[in-house]
Amino acid sequence: MERCDEQVDVKGVLCMLASVVLFAANTLLIRAASDFSVAADGWMALLFRGVLGVFLLHAIYRKSGILDWKRVFTNRFVFMRGLIGGVAIISFYITIVELGAARASVINLTYPMFATLIAAFWLKEKVSMVKRVWLVVALAGLVVFLSDGKSSLTPSMYDLLGLLGAVSSGWVVVIVRRLRDDMHPAQIYAALVVFSLLMGVPSLVKVAELSDFSWGFLGAAAIVVTFGQLYMTSAYQHLSIVQGSSLQMALPVVTAFGAFVFFGESFQAYELAGALVSLFAIWRVAAGKK
Repeated sequence: MERCDEQVDVKGVLCMLASVVLFAANTLLIRAASDFSVAADGWMALLFRGVLGVFLLHAIYRKSGILDWKRVFTNRFVFMRGLIGGVAIISFYITIVELGAARASVINLTYPMFATLIAAFWLKEKVSMVKRVWLVVALAGLVVFLSDGKSSLTPSMYDLLGLLGAVSSGWVVVIVRRLRDDMHPAQIYAALVVFSLLMGVPSLVKVAELSDFSWGFLGAAAIVVTFGQLYMTSAYQHLSIVQGSSLQMALPVVTAFGAFVFFGESFQAYELAGALVSLFAIWRVAAGKK
């Protein structure tokens, strides 16, 4: 996996957009796997992600000297990246089931706000008021796009869990940004696959219940998300927190387009309008100077 050229910001944007496409493919593949087997749930996807992630990283980087599995537990920032990243993934999966995809996604997508705030205090990144406004506009567009018009505005324990996941995601983004000059993306991602494997171990008891198609889709999902993470981590070596996280906010729109093409899902006019508003705001943030 080659890094993008650090002197050209546009390549950082392309790396981030590549990660968005791969993350969307991961979601759609897990959706397809669940259609063929009830056991192919989020926890099972987490297990596959951990197992195949460890295998792929070891196969690609074992002779390069880049990857040191011991650093997952000996370097505090790498350890935090794995642990907090695992909490973010689990929180998101639980809220999808309990709150529905729309409400859970909107709550999770507040993470750029938390990432920007944390980066401002920890990494001393400056964020202009204009970019802050466009981030809010992008989130508002996503609220319209993802809303089914039935979600309650009364906070619940799962809403708070979703916010915990969003804060965790924000922390992870800042940690990745903090590690970007010291470590290769593979070393940073190694922490997440290790913790994904450990957290997914209980799902081993349900592996025998998977159909052949579910095996294939979950395996493909784990592979594409591995490369998606590597691209995303590499992209943060060239982009600010606000630029990178704003591009990631395009993920629900890309995922929805894939759902329309492959699963026949349709959308209302107001949903499409929200998507266009969100994409325009994301472009305004990402197109700005560092």
